[in-house]
Amino acid sequence: MNKVYASAAEALKGIVADGQMIGVGGFGLCGIPEALIAALRDSGVQNLTCVSNNAGVDGFGLGQLLETRQIKKMISSYVGENKEFERQYLAGELELEFTPQGTLAEKLRAGGAGIPAFYTRTGVGTLVAEGKEEREFDGERYILERALKPDVCLVKAYMADRSGNLVFRKTARNFNPDVAMAGKITVVEVEKLVDIGDINPDDVHLPGIYVHRIVLNTSPEKRIEKRTVRNAGE
Repeated sequence: MNKVYASAAEALKGIVADGQMIGVGGFGLCGIPEALIAALRDSGVQNLTCVSNNAGVDGFGLGQLLETRQIKKMISSYVGENKEFERQYLAGELELEFTPQGTLAEKLRAGGAGIPAFYTRTGVGTLVAEGKEEREFDGERYILERALKPDVCLVKAYMADRSGNLVFRKTARNFNPDVAMAGKITVVEVEKLVDIGDINPDDVHLPGIYVHRIVLNTSPEKRIEKRTVRNAGE
């Protein structure tokens, strides 16, 4: 089966639709699938529920889909860098399911592992626990969290072979492996594509069994969210 597509638009063709849950890898702007997010915007699909640690920034990343009002709900951990997100949320135009960062990672990992739900102490006694089942284990209270299994997941990796075996690069790995595992259909954007056998099996970070489609983007922008520099001579 050929997993490599000529463009991000072709890679999303026929698999994205209105009302879907879409998982998106990345942490802030680090390791986000830039071309796939732009192609998702251009597809025109509406009423999306997006699962991502962050919501991008104004005009970039998932911020592009917020500007076009294609997202109806975010399931996120941190959303503090996006003024359009803030405006829509405070105006009641955007739903938000705040999720502790570790819980969000585990909800995705559990989805990929076939685990429907798990108990955690994180969030007990807070707004996070509202409406969720609670149980006591060994004298401690836990809340039940449901796994996440998005319809389509968009992931960024550094390198893939044509079977979809992936290599991530440094901190850009972040949420991407968990998002890739969780997707019913997973589309991966890579900077480098090699032939099968060119990646040492010991160097594979995520096996190709989780990857359905691949698109090559050799020159992502890799925008820096917050640049901090020293003054000359310091």
